[in-house]
Amino acid sequence: MNDVMIEAEGLTKSYGKPGARVRVLDGVDLRVARAGIHALLGPNGAGKTTTVRILATLITADSGTALVAGHDVVTDRRRVRRAISLTGQFAAVDETLTGEENLRMMARLSGLSRARARERAEELLLRFGLGDAARRQARTYSGGMRRRLDLAAGLVGSPEPGVFFLDEPTTGLDPRSRRELWQVVRDLAGRGAAVLLTTQYLEEADRLADRITVLDKGAIVAEGTPETLKSRVSGHRLDLVLSTDEAYLRLAARAVHHSPETRTLGIPTDGTAAHARALLDEIDPHRTDVDRFSVHGATLDDVFLALTTATTEAPAHV
Repeated sequence: MNDVMIEAEGLTKSYGKPGARVRVLDGVDLRVARAGIHALLGPNGAGKTTTVRILATLITADSGTALVAGHDVVTDRRRVRRAISLTGQFAAVDETLTGEENLRMMARLSGLSRARARERAEELLLRFGLGDAARRQARTYSGGMRRRLDLAAGLVGSPEPGVFFLDEPTTGLDPRSRRELWQVVRDLAGRGAAVLLTTQYLEEADRLADRITVLDKGAIVAEGTPETLKSRVSGHRLDLVLSTDEAYLRLAARAVHHSPETRTLGIPTDGTAAHARALLDEIDPHRTDVDRFSVHGATLDDVFLALTTATTEAPAHV
């Protein structure tokens, strides 16, 4: 059995008129394993959604190749579509129907009999924590409930999809709904599915992903486990709150994290007390420039800021 469910090599994509085309993907390679969660992380316009659209057969790459569940996304689109489930930023459910009616309708469209469609809808409503709301109209659901119903709708067929594309699925959700959806995603991977998740939420990638690919301006700038990526930036960081603007500007060049609003700078350190003391003695020998300090491990925020560059507002389609 092949453990690689998504395999892409050299994907490129450009948009625009001849002579003024903008390249939004520039040679993306990607491998996503069975029973795992792989996050595509990057700023607006990095190419995350374009990558998902190519892999889900919604658009065609200009060049490069991709296999999903062993099927070519260009020459075998029908089999790819049977093997995947795609959930975007907004739940694609009929708000005038109940949760149960939505799932029964999708099951019937997938070819299930009336009896089996009813059974399947009940199974999924219970599995996704929507049993008590089964006969309520979807318009009465919270954002998190709608997103779970949308995911459930992608599972009504038989067999269940082996690959899930989740394109920023927690956008707009409150913290509780986000965490509930995280558990649903973990359960999908726990049942053997490959999950490709795009997100701008650094905490989400850190909490969920087994591996992370960082995209910037259409190119991969880093890939690895969350811990591996954090170690690339710095093991730890000494955050200093400076007493004056002059002190902040004088020390800014050696910092990896900058917050001018609070006059806070992050300086790389190995995390030991001895090194922190030595840095403080070097930076502020007269004990006048630093108001307070703290030491913490590197976060994905540090990785994100170190590996990506600031971009202007990009078209929504990338």
